[in-house]
Amino acid sequence: MDVSRIRALRGPNLWSRHTAIQAIVTCEGAETAIANLPGFEARLRERFPELGDLIPSDHLDTVSMAHALEFSALGLQAQAGCPVTYSRTTQTVDPGVYQVVVEYSEEDVGRLAFQRAEDLCLAALNDTPFDLEATLKELRDLDEDIRLGPSTGAIVSAALARGIPFRRLTQGSLVQFGWGSKQKRIQAAETSFTSAIAESIAQDKELTKKLLHAAGVAVPFGRPVDDEDDAWKAAQEIGLPVVVKPQDGNQGKGISVNLTSEEQVRKAYQVAVSFFDDIMVERYLPGHDWRFLVIGDKLIAAARRDPPLVVGDGTHTVRELVDIVNSDPRRSDGHATSLTKIRFDEIAIARLAEQGYTAETIPPRGVRVILRNNANLSTGGTATDVTDDVHPELAAAAVSAAQTVGLDIAGIDVVCDTIHKPLEDQGGGIVEVNAAPGLRMHLDPSFGKGRDVGKAIVDMMFKDGDNARIPVVAIAGTNGKTTTSRLIGRIFESNGLRVGMTSTDGIYIEGVRIDTGDCSGPRSARNVLMHPDVDAAVFETARGGVLREGLGFDMCDVAVVTNIGLGDHLGLNYITTVDELAVVKRVIVENVAPHGWAVLNAADPVVAAMANHCPGQIIYFAQDRNHPVIATHRAQGKRVVHVERDAIVFNEGRKKHRIPLANIPLTRNGTIGFQIENAMAAAAAGWALGYPWPLIEAALAGFVSDAATAPGRFNVFDYNGATLIADYGHNPDAIQALVKAVEKMPAVRRSVVISGAGDRRDEDIRQQTEILGDAFDDVILYQDACQRGRADGEVIGLLRQGLANASRTKQIDAITGEFLAIDTALARLQPGDLCLILIDQVEEALAHIAGRIATA
Repeated sequence: MDVSRIRALRGPNLWSRHTAIQAIVTCEGAETAIANLPGFEARLRERFPELGDLIPSDHLDTVSMAHALEFSALGLQAQAGCPVTYSRTTQTVDPGVYQVVVEYSEEDVGRLAFQRAEDLCLAALNDTPFDLEATLKELRDLDEDIRLGPSTGAIVSAALARGIPFRRLTQGSLVQFGWGSKQKRIQAAETSFTSAIAESIAQDKELTKKLLHAAGVAVPFGRPVDDEDDAWKAAQEIGLPVVVKPQDGNQGKGISVNLTSEEQVRKAYQVAVSFFDDIMVERYLPGHDWRFLVIGDKLIAAARRDPPLVVGDGTHTVRELVDIVNSDPRRSDGHATSLTKIRFDEIAIARLAEQGYTAETIPPRGVRVILRNNANLSTGGTATDVTDDVHPELAAAAVSAAQTVGLDIAGIDVVCDTIHKPLEDQGGGIVEVNAAPGLRMHLDPSFGKGRDVGKAIVDMMFKDGDNARIPVVAIAGTNGKTTTSRLIGRIFESNGLRVGMTSTDGIYIEGVRIDTGDCSGPRSARNVLMHPDVDAAVFETARGGVLREGLGFDMCDVAVVTNIGLGDHLGLNYITTVDELAVVKRVIVENVAPHGWAVLNAADPVVAAMANHCPGQIIYFAQDRNHPVIATHRAQGKRVVHVERDAIVFNEGRKKHRIPLANIPLTRNGTIGFQIENAMAAAAAGWALGYPWPLIEAALAGFVSDAATAPGRFNVFDYNGATLIADYGHNPDAIQALVKAVEKMPAVRRSVVISGAGDRRDEDIRQQTEILGDAFDDVILYQDACQRGRADGEVIGLLRQGLANASRTKQIDAITGEFLAIDTALARLQPGDLCLILIDQVEEALAHIAGRIATA
């Protein structure tokens, strides 16, 4: 068994909407079916008993080693606690070669699970040991280390529940919600609204106290100290007992409370200064430790925090009792679970000593042994929800404290005897205001009811009904994608929106290209959605990106499929038929939003059939108004687009709207068939988005397919009285459409300049010149700059074969180099001639042609 080409499918993909790891697995000879491997299944189950019913024991003759790998990779993740359920193994056209797809929740964990699954299968095959427990621990530890923590995870879950998309920007807790100009970001419990000044104030505990005191909020008296002696001096000024703590600390680090002697104060100062430089001393307030969570202008949750402790049982030592408590699966070393393990360190030992205990003391049954003075969850404390019991005036004081500091989300630490009375009635006070507070104690308290604080944060960030999405249109197909994309972009622009667009020649933001090359894949789409100046997105979605990584978005408002051609990369990535290619292209249709639309070419039966896979509604388009699909859809009162005499007609029930072809320059007064289809598809997308007809018409009327607007898409030039057409057409269907277009244009003599892409099938390369040979007098062949795996001269030879039975072509020339081929064609042109140049290097070739025209 050989595992190769492992990929991460990070968005909706050919197989499912799940993120997944995909690999090519090759099984040779008798290894193909595990039924042919005596004892393999038993050894595999022995090493991984939890496989359970994943492997069907009664059909082992249909289960390959690739299936065993699939089930093992999925099962290992599931046993490690990952929420995964989907996997699939499919045999390719090559014997013994399989595509294995396994869902993941964290990419690194999914990749590691794949590796360990391969180790497991090889161990079962070779009858060698496999350490299952160590593997599961490795996967759990990695998952805990990289998955979102409970605070960030709760906010993300709340956003998803409202349909708000998210993207994790780092391996940490920095997350983007929403797309483009509607995006906002969080980092744990900090948001795009969190003020840096407010955070700075909250970190300065002395300044915080001054501001709260000035605002009439009860706070304990205290001051900063310079050294150990000054700490004791301050304690005497304030009056014992006191608290010693860092001035800008967090998570309870370096805090000592209820200090009643000089020795305790001096020792507490030494502990605090080991964490931070700036230390303060303040009055100790007796009572319980409470944490109030304020979000916006509301108290959302409250909890009583208790310090880490153990309860004696008369049998175990303190150290053993701590180990027993820490064995609770809800406790971990970090913040990934609802509770943190109790730290049994020098501070805990010192606290034991204050109670007359050591680590080896066996406390009597029922005796509570306190292990720390502070009650922070990060050091092992526990929390009890008390949200419903907070006195209104106490809640108002907490909100006032957060607003005084200027925080949108704040953890307010209060010390008082009871939460049933105002602070002033019991001598309590607010001791700290915390930015970016932990949410664990409120989400999953040790005792009491959990609170949906994630929802409260999302509701504060986004108004009711706002899903933070911008309009997204995805375009797929063999031909016409780029022109249709640019037309749709123009419709958005006519509506006053700033457009982000991806295509095969770059990324465009507000018409400015910010990246070059083929940008029709998911990474480019994600980059557009991350750009803060994008109000609407148009994504040309190529086959390669979908196969390689999936989509760069979770759903789109409109999916447009122009057509499916015979020569579109068949034979690559195990896609060998048009039907298989259609499955890839229809991924955008499958991921239309429930309220969205798919715009489908009714004249292409493979495209029309995609309607069955669309969660939204359908608009069909075709030039023939009597096409059966168009006629049926129209009879049902649904939306169709077709050509009627000299106009494009938009039909829905009894409603009809016409746009004259003469008003769409792109179509050259209705003579260019494929441009008519591009205009129909783009206008249908605007219709689906609900834009008014005058706006759509203005966009179509203002669009000209020149080298600046749509480079390489039927760009027409005048050269000394001859007509030049530059186009990037590179498959038989595109060639056929171009031939139909140029046949309607008058010419004395017709010539064509063509090469062929080396990654196409032989028959597809030959078919291009078979079509051209019946339409052009002269054919000039040239070799692409990149042969894509072909030997020199091989593509030229295939193109010549296609011209062997040409009915019209009389002269055939083979030229080395694209620019020389263009120059050769231009040198032969006479006034009234027409030359179609099928360019390879789009920008360079267009610049070369422009230069020749300028000097003609």
